[in-house]
Amino acid sequence: MTTINMLSSAEKVKGQGVASAYIEQVNLVKNGLSDKYKVEINKFKFSDITHYHTVDLKHFLSLPFTKVSGTTVGYVHFLPETVEESLDMPVLFKKAFYKYMIAFYNQMDYLVTVNPYFIDKLCEYGIDRDKVTYIPNFVSSKDFYPYDANKKKEVRKKYGIDPEAFVVLGVGQVQTRKGVLDFVKIAKNMPDVQFIWAGGFSFGKITSGYKELKDIVDSPPENVKFIGIVERDDMNSVYNMSDVFFLPSYNELFPMSILEAMNCHVPIVLRDIDIYKNILFGYYLKAKDNKGFEEILYNLKNDENFYKTARKKSIGGSSYYSKEHVLYLWREFYDSISKDLKTKRFWGRKYEKESN
Repeated sequence: MTTINMLSSAEKVKGQGVASAYIEQVNLVKNGLSDKYKVEINKFKFSDITHYHTVDLKHFLSLPFTKVSGTTVGYVHFLPETVEESLDMPVLFKKAFYKYMIAFYNQMDYLVTVNPYFIDKLCEYGIDRDKVTYIPNFVSSKDFYPYDANKKKEVRKKYGIDPEAFVVLGVGQVQTRKGVLDFVKIAKNMPDVQFIWAGGFSFGKITSGYKELKDIVDSPPENVKFIGIVERDDMNSVYNMSDVFFLPSYNELFPMSILEAMNCHVPIVLRDIDIYKNILFGYYLKAKDNKGFEEILYNLKNDENFYKTARKKSIGGSSYYSKEHVLYLWREFYDSISKDLKTKRFWGRKYEKESN
């Protein structure tokens, strides 16, 4: 049986999508491909396939050893431009980290990106297009699913939310890149709507725009609640107490929160940016600016037919990214690189025999 060693430190930092993506991918492969692949977690040992989920220095240093026995896969969760707008770091450190990140990706035998938009971006950094594969994120319907009306009211009561309020939910780290400032500005212009943000400062004071954002989190408008970092096991309830999922991010790869909200059949409102076009298609509502967002949210609140249509889009999105489809892509991917590994080993043994 082929062994896959998953290496990750994503779970050490709470409230970030990388950890959610890692958990979902590992569980999917571990449970769905057990007939052919044995999955191990953070074992520093020789394996057929070593799948790197994070760019830790200790992982980079292990590459000479993992390549001896097998092949390596790198998961692309971020690029320099996404980090640039997320964290404030000294210029020299930032440049060194970006250089290291690309070197890490370059050292991989294969790369997987969750958004096809970033294949061209990786190529711009000098990475070979042929070693990059697109496989979308996946969210389990056992963990994220819609509640009935009574259970939704129970959750709202727990968080001190009016059971009759129209609730707009944002999810993610509190960062400038996530559009949190726009989220709050829009809330101020819609005082009859309850706005909630689930997420916090996962990286503390080095978060981009930390001081301004911290002031807002500490003293938000009356109709805005920042509920902080929520444990993943509780996030299904958070999505279900909302009427709309609203993420005005300026830059993303493929937020897990969008898929999680779709699984809960909540209408999705996002900024009109290129990265969503080839992964979300028509399953969401979009706007380019705050005025456009306000118009969409107003219509969702006051037009029942408009809301039902938006909800159907979200349900369609959850069906498109089915467990079976994404599992098939992972099986196809691992089978392909396993075949390449066997060929590589065959020619390696043949070369040794001929040399002797």
